[in-house]
Amino acid sequence: MKLYAISDLHVNHTPNGDALEALPAHPEDWLIVGGDVGESEVVVIRALHLLTDRFAQVLWVPGNHELWAVSKDGGLRGVARYDRFVSRCRDLGVLTPEDPYPLWPGAGPPTRIAPLFTLYDYSFAPEGIGSEDVGAWARESGIVPVDDRLLLPDPYPSRVDWCHARVAWTERRLSAVPAGERLVLVNHWPLREDLVRLYRVPRYTPWCGTRLTEDWHRRFPVDVVIYGHLHMRATDWRDGVRFEEVALGYGRHWDHDRGVEGYLRQILPRPSMAPPGGWGGPVWDR
Repeated sequence: MKLYAISDLHVNHTPNGDALEALPAHPEDWLIVGGDVGESEVVVIRALHLLTDRFAQVLWVPGNHELWAVSKDGGLRGVARYDRFVSRCRDLGVLTPEDPYPLWPGAGPPTRIAPLFTLYDYSFAPEGIGSEDVGAWARESGIVPVDDRLLLPDPYPSRVDWCHARVAWTERRLSAVPAGERLVLVNHWPLREDLVRLYRVPRYTPWCGTRLTEDWHRRFPVDVVIYGHLHMRATDWRDGVRFEEVALGYGRHWDHDRGVEGYLRQILPRPSMAPPGGWGGPVWDR
């Protein structure tokens, strides 16, 4: 029995959707889906339904694409849109950030898998650039995120407020994990700014997370952190904790000959790999 992870499936792109259809069954294994499955409800739920047929348990966290207020979904926005996805996931038996953290039933020490939803607050911007200035600063290099038009925070007054509310609620839940249990944290956005390596579009970094989560891997009993969003697959270590960026990405970001199967990242049992500190930098998976 294994726990796998993948994110950013973007199944509305034809090569990605076709590759997901061809994914073999893993009837004994669990799968983490780290957000950005697609934009419309029908596309996302169809993909998750397919995955529930091929894995024993599926866990999902939202990415920014699922949160976009698209017209074909009746204009649902903000918390109402997120809640709609949570409801549909529960109909399928897919676990979400709103459900109790499940205890991993496979080999190894007692470990809970914690799906998270923390959003971002622009604090990954350089010092001196506040949330009110970050849009203009990004536009200077041609960066105009779609989130600014479509990821609407209702009923919160801003994405920053929604982010901070989610972080505070999540911290309370993580603090309640029983003593002696370990954690696998799952979030669409990276929890640390130093993991964001956007060499071609560096000014997109503020839309990638919040500094409020930078120390969670030390504050809580974390073994592994799973995330996506960057389309820059890598394995990193921080303070002895493994960080896995597991995005598939758009068609140009992956080798179609490998299929989706070739990009499933094994999380548990811990795969054989060099010990923390054994590498000079991240291990890249192209």
